[in-house]
Amino acid sequence: MNSASFAAFDPHRVPSPCFVIDTAALQGNLEILQHVQQESGARVLLALKAFAMFHFAPLIRQYLSGTCASGPHEARLGFDYFGPEVHTFAAAYSESDMRDVLTVSRHIVLNSFAQWQRFRPLLLAEQERRPELSIGLRINPEHSEGAVPHYDPCAPCSRLGIVRTAFAGQDLSGIEGLHFHTLCEQGLPPLARTLDVIEANFGPWLPQMKWVNFGGGQHITKADYDVAGLITRVREFSARYDVQVYLEPGEAVAIHTGVLVAEVLDLTDNQMGLAILDASATCHMPDTLEMPYRAGIFGAGLPGESPLPHTYRLGGPSCLAGDVMGDYAFAQPLQVGQRLMFDDMAHYTMVKTTTFNGIRLPALAVWDSRTDAVQVIREFGFDDFRNRLS
Repeated sequence: MNSASFAAFDPHRVPSPCFVIDTAALQGNLEILQHVQQESGARVLLALKAFAMFHFAPLIRQYLSGTCASGPHEARLGFDYFGPEVHTFAAAYSESDMRDVLTVSRHIVLNSFAQWQRFRPLLLAEQERRPELSIGLRINPEHSEGAVPHYDPCAPCSRLGIVRTAFAGQDLSGIEGLHFHTLCEQGLPPLARTLDVIEANFGPWLPQMKWVNFGGGQHITKADYDVAGLITRVREFSARYDVQVYLEPGEAVAIHTGVLVAEVLDLTDNQMGLAILDASATCHMPDTLEMPYRAGIFGAGLPGESPLPHTYRLGGPSCLAGDVMGDYAFAQPLQVGQRLMFDDMAHYTMVKTTTFNGIRLPALAVWDSRTDAVQVIREFGFDDFRNRLS
């Protein structure tokens, strides 16, 4: 299991369903990212789109430089809880959204020259009042490294980023940075190849910039990531163009730090064993359907794997026929009331939960594997469902 510390955790110590985060594991990731900051000179920002549990803001602020946001609500959360270094990018801004993010962002990144031209007077006026405000553009290097088209910002006809040919004849006065985000759960070689393309295609504009944001998608805190190589590449890039480099990890902050506890509600049979859980794939772990990927479960394996003779198809309580986590094998038959723990459920889970069918949102809890202390931070109820509606 990736979130290995939870091998000794008793899932009956928290409500069900419940996301549980290990403080010690989170701190371990933060220490690696702080090391990257200190040795490379890059500034590392938490990508709130992946992990936004602001209970941990005091801890995260000790290690990282700030946050990056995807709109006014994330930007406000970052500013209020994680500190003033907030960088905001959106595929497009309305005027009201732009005015909102302007009040809480140090960097504003635009996705097109049309948006730059539309909001230039507003942005420059705010910069006049607040000189720390910096304006950048997202570029599309048109170089794909992703294996899943659904997650590839450089796929043909992508709406994300400005391609090189669009820079011809454009006035970049007032633009201080370039941003790209092209990776997803990848190591250093894809980043290195992407940087080679960016330097070749956007080289004429790089010396004009004060900063370049390498985005996220790098698995910096995985055991096999080439951290030393990343540090070297960032140093070289920074020195060559005299720019501040930013990194925006989200998954790398929270990877291998949490589980989703679920309880077996019912057992039935239709050509194979079926188990209905109180956790839902579509409501609580949608990436298992979107990516798609198979989430690990502590004590379970693949059907037919020895010595795991008891196979069940696990599904959620919603009316969606496809609300299925997959087929899992167990050493012993499942029992109603039994607790299961889905592995690596901190990132891109609680930020994407829904109340479809009125299904209860999972509680949020923290556990420290060093002290064995558990604290339930929040539980959700009817008001949380009702208040999203009218």
